[in-house]
Amino acid sequence: MDSSSSPTDPASVPLASLHRGDRGVVAEVLETDAGIVGDAAGATIGRRLIEIGFVPGESVQVIEEVWPGGDPMAVRVGTSVFALRRREARAVLVRRGAVVEGAS
Repeated sequence: MDSSSSPTDPASVPLASLHRGDRGVVAEVLETDAGIVGDAAGATIGRRLIEIGFVPGESVQVIEEVWPGGDPMAVRVGTSVFALRRREARAVLVRRGAVVEGAS
């Protein structure tokens, strides 16, 4: 893991902290920290997020948040849209506002 994708990198924030219209680029998916997700299935959720496209370098955008509370949130990753609970989205670290060349 390089320093640019480290959870201590101030440029990387949890996807859960973004709001409608915010964009970023996936820096890292925390696969093994159940404390981030809030249950013992944390590793399973991290793997599922990677399998559906939350991989480093992929662009993301928060499309919608349910009112009130903003949970779940609709997130575009690449060309697909997924609904995620904020507790799941905490496992995805993004570089906020980053732009991927060739991405729309």
